[in-house]
Amino acid sequence: MSIDMSKAPATAVKERAPQPVPWAKRLASGRVYLGALIVLVWGLGPFYWMVVTALRDPAYTFDNTPWPTHVTFDNFRDAFDTSRGNDFGRALMNSVIIGAATTVVALVLGVMAAYALARLTFHGRYVVSGLILSASMFPVVVLVTPLFQLFTDLGWIGHYQAMIIPNISFVLPMTVYILASFFTELPWELEEAARIDGATRFQAFRLIMLPLAAPAVFTTAILAFIAAVNEYLLARLLSSDKTEPVTVAVARFSGNNPLVQPYAAIMAAGTIVTIPLVIMVLLFQRRIISGLTAGGVKS
Repeated sequence: MSIDMSKAPATAVKERAPQPVPWAKRLASGRVYLGALIVLVWGLGPFYWMVVTALRDPAYTFDNTPWPTHVTFDNFRDAFDTSRGNDFGRALMNSVIIGAATTVVALVLGVMAAYALARLTFHGRYVVSGLILSASMFPVVVLVTPLFQLFTDLGWIGHYQAMIIPNISFVLPMTVYILASFFTELPWELEEAARIDGATRFQAFRLIMLPLAAPAVFTTAILAFIAAVNEYLLARLLSSDKTEPVTVAVARFSGNNPLVQPYAAIMAAGTIVTIPLVIMVLLFQRRIISGLTAGGVKS
């Protein structure tokens, strides 16, 4: 039995041709991409030029060609050369030790402090939060002379604790601030259910709340480690040749000629330090973003 298509109802929906995108939307989209490109160039431009300079022969360090010319890897070998008084390998290990110790202690203290500020009710809670936030704005240069005098009296100059303890005081406010805002938005019902089932407050925190806060803790750990590794002012005054981090070691690089700064080797050392951090951020960017934005919107 055949069907006469000419008798189909007049109300049949016809396929609509795709509407052209208005020029205003195209212009707005182009502005977004242009802004993103400018930010990308602004952020990665110095890093790209550092890599280009690190790959150039030292005789062509000041060449303005925007891509590598006279490529050589000798600068990376010179960065680890100890015959000129540089010990970049030891400095790398010192930075890892200082950054890891600072991060671990700051996370342990910061997680508990943030949980207490977010979930517990006690007198002066907002005063404590304000003091923690104001501590993160305190200028480091004001503390240089008192800390140098104190650590000299204690005999700590040139030891790891002289840099780890101040770094903890600088990183801890940021840790508490990020984690407290996250703990505030976690559902109370999960903790209350665990308490009803017989769990103590610490057990509810350790088994229920802490796993939920893993994205924020991971993000805070990365930011704390980077902040501790990048610290220079106190490390320059409180470290010795055996405990100096990479920020101090690179700043005092020396070459064959004491009157000529080895810029190519310095750029190679900076590249060696920066590339692992860039790779780490690129690999875990989704978790970092989720940790930074978690708790930002109430459900």
